[in-house]
Amino acid sequence: MNAPDAFLVSLIAVIEILLRLYMWIIIIGAVMSWLLVFGIINRGNRFVEVTMDFCKRMTEPLLAPIRRRLPAVNGVDLSPLVLILVIIFLQYFLALWHPAI
Repeated sequence: MNAPDAFLVSLIAVIEILLRLYMWIIIIGAVMSWLLVFGIINRGNRFVEVTMDFCKRMTEPLLAPIRRRLPAVNGVDLSPLVLILVIIFLQYFLALWHPAI
């Protein structure tokens, strides 16, 4: 394998890891928001506050445009699900585009 191919494979691997990490941030933010709504966790807890703030800051730039176009169904926000499906599509696209990974 020559150097440009090795660089491309490495770059795709790093993108794949970042996409997987971002998907977990979305999932953690969604689950924590459900736990907060049902009163299982307390927003006054410093760890909960910092984690929720981090997840919101990381995901809101991509979730906000989806929320504007996709209405809530019976009060349930489906934008995290749509974003996760987009990430899964990108992961499959990257895997098929360069199958050496």
